[in-house]
Amino acid sequence: MMDVMVSEETATTTSAPVRAPSEAPESDRAGSETPASSTRAWTTRLLIVGIVLTALNLRPAITSLGALLEEVRTGLGMSGSVAGLLTSVPPLCFALFGVMAPRLARRFGPTAVVCAGMVAIAAGLLIRPYTGGTAGFVAASALALMGIAVSNVLMPVIVKRWFPDRVGSMTGLYSMALALGTSCAAAVTVPMTEALGGSWRTGLTVWALLAAAAVVPWLPLLRDRDARSAENPRGASRSVRGAGGAPGSSPGSGGASGSGREAAPVLRITRSRTAWALAVFFGLQATAAYITMGWMAQIFRDAGVPAGTAGLLLALTMVMGVPLAFVIPRLATRLPHQGPIVVVLGVCGLLGYGGLHLAPAQGAWAWALLIGISNCSFPLALTMVGMRARTGAGVVQLSAFAQSTGYLISIPGPLLVGVLYQHSGGWGLPLALMAALMLPQIAAGVLAGRDRLVEDEAAR
Repeated sequence: MMDVMVSEETATTTSAPVRAPSEAPESDRAGSETPASSTRAWTTRLLIVGIVLTALNLRPAITSLGALLEEVRTGLGMSGSVAGLLTSVPPLCFALFGVMAPRLARRFGPTAVVCAGMVAIAAGLLIRPYTGGTAGFVAASALALMGIAVSNVLMPVIVKRWFPDRVGSMTGLYSMALALGTSCAAAVTVPMTEALGGSWRTGLTVWALLAAAAVVPWLPLLRDRDARSAENPRGASRSVRGAGGAPGSSPGSGGASGSGREAAPVLRITRSRTAWALAVFFGLQATAAYITMGWMAQIFRDAGVPAGTAGLLLALTMVMGVPLAFVIPRLATRLPHQGPIVVVLGVCGLLGYGGLHLAPAQGAWAWALLIGISNCSFPLALTMVGMRARTGAGVVQLSAFAQSTGYLISIPGPLLVGVLYQHSGGWGLPLALMAALMLPQIAAGVLAGRDRLVEDEAAR
């Protein structure tokens, strides 16, 4: 799997967009708009639309369910433990199906796989409310989550491949759309359900329409010549990007360019303490995120908060990722050690969980805000992945290891919360668990934030 990821990165770390062999350089065209340039401009606009619509669809399957979890439990006769299992399905699917994405992309191309992912999301969301039982509901959810998993992995690849000189801005746009889709699904699912007659099945099905819309911009790209030539570049010179994203050789990378067929050596990534620290940090922040998406609306509802308000509180938590996804990565890259940011985010989480235990309804908006800030450990984790490796290939290997291992770590958390909730009859023990998990998250994040490179540690 790692060698597949390396070959993918070799194909994506170009310092300028790859031209089809028949295209002339800009200097030869003397500023005139040729059919080729017009086609590339059209393709670029279509890609941007596809990226935004895809990002909007990467979380509503989860947060819309969180907003209506009580109605779904009642309608399907779920126990608290089974509902906890349901909230553990997303990280399980991300761990299982996410590792398939690079191999599928090499065989079929990233655009084809993302397009198929959107089809899977639409089909899963359309089917799951009408399966008639818990097993069918979980299976249809897994279908949608499979589409999310492969798209999660391949969207950064698409951004780096077609927008190599705008990675920062396109990643910001992608992150903002993802956070916007997450928060909108949490905020509008309950009122939309009421407006459509009050059936939770209808309220969940509506989100299939958004996924179906995301299929449309990818369809022309499946047959676009320029897109195919960019997916399979040959013979173009490469330049490795550093952690900051600037073109050129990174320090110690050993050279600037080479053939697209050159393969970087595979790191023994498990020898790196920093890689393990990043994996644990990624896994624990993902645990907190999926517990929040699956259970926080229910915590507020059990405290007497109306269902619509509980959905808005969950939306507030999710929407914090929109501005902070821009701020935190920029701040992190300016610091030699990212530990202080980790500590601040962790303390916000501890205060939020403590407030949920002591006064869940009275301070609901404050607790939602604090937990939303804490959950912005996700963009910090992705930023540290880029900073802890010297080469582009090292970043890919570290990212694959940290994310796959991290999602495996995150699987038990939401399930355990459901079990504790059912057997204790309240939220005291689950909230204590959430707060307790924040402590190793802070410790792992501080270790991962040290100025270290995984290549050096793996070599030793």
